This record gives sequence, structure tokens and C-alpha cells, in this order.
Amino acid sequence: MAHDLADTELVQLLDRIATRARPGDAEAALRSLYDLTSSKLYGVALRVVGNREWAEDVLQDAYLNIWRIAVDYRASLSPPMAWMGVIVRSRALDFLRRRNTERIDTAVELDDYIADTVAGDSADPMDTSQASEQAWALHECLRKLEARQREVVSLAYLRDLSHSELAQQLKLPLGTVKTWIRRGLEQLRGCMARFA
Repeated sequence: MAHDLADTELVQLLDRIATRARPGDAEAALRSLYDLTSSKLYGVALRVVGNREWAEDVLQDAYLNIWRIAVDYRASLSPPMAWMGVIVRSRALDFLRRRNTERIDTAVELDDYIADTVAGDSADPMDTSQASEQAWALHECLRKLEARQREVVSLAYLRDLSHSELAQQLKLPLGTVKTWIRRGLEQLRGCMARFA
């Protein structure tokens, strides 16, 4: 019951941020949302990046992103903490990719593409809903992978890195990288099929 009340309060705050109906109200809602959720979300960021200063940067970036895309949040698809957790994890992985690769320009292009896609004003509501459901399903399936395997699969497809580039960047044997990607994709296919 208390969990439902907390979710209800978070959903209301996200709605206030999304509507921006009264001057100052959205900002106040964001401050309240931050006060209620930042400690847990900081923990998520810290687990991913492993450095307190980096986690603070990731958290700030995540709340800016929440500010921008609050209008896309759908309570029927995901609890608010899970939705925000996905954003924090995504921002943390983006942060690590930018730190661990010399292809900074590619990361910026990817971030711009994602921002344009999320903020686009021409999306059909049904497409947006289906995309949100698919993104949630993918997140759930990725979460079931072992952490290093999830990292390899994410880097391979989000950064379009070859197997040898991944092996070099992650300092892993090439065979290990290939095996993790193959097994990870098999697990993802099986998991995603259950959501279809």
C-alpha cells in the first residue's frame, strides 16, 4: 500500500513536470522528484560507473533527461522508479562509453539521434506506445543477462563496434567476446519472444 502511494506521488510529479502548466510548478515538481528519488538513483549510477564523482555527473544528466522526456512517461507501462532507473542506467552506460573510447564524435551523434527521436514531434501515439513497450521489454531482457555479457552486447550494438574492437577495448580474448555476444543474443531472442 505504501509502495502504491509512493508510486502515485512520483507519477503526479512526473505529470506536473510534463505539463508545465503553471510557471515554476514544473521546476518545483522536479525538485520534489529529485528529493524523493535521487539517493536510490545515485546508487544505480554508482553501481554502473563505480566512481562517486562520475555518478553525480550521470545523475545530473539523467534528471535533465527526465525533465525533457517526462511527457513520454506512461504509468501503465512501467512504475516510475523503474522508468527513471532505465534512464539513469542508460546515461551511465553512455558516460562509460564516452570515457572508454576515442570515438567521442560517434557517441555525440548517437546521443543527438536519441534526443531527436525522443523529442520528435511527429511520432504517432501508437508508435510511441509500442516503442515504449518494446524498450521496456528489451530493458527487462537485458537485465537478465550477466553484467559483463550485457556490457559486451550493448557496446557491440549501440556503438557498432566489431568483435576485435570490443576485445581490444575491454581487454578480453576475442573468443570470449564472440561467445558472450552469441549467447547474449540467443538469450535476448528467447526473452523478447515471450513479450511478442
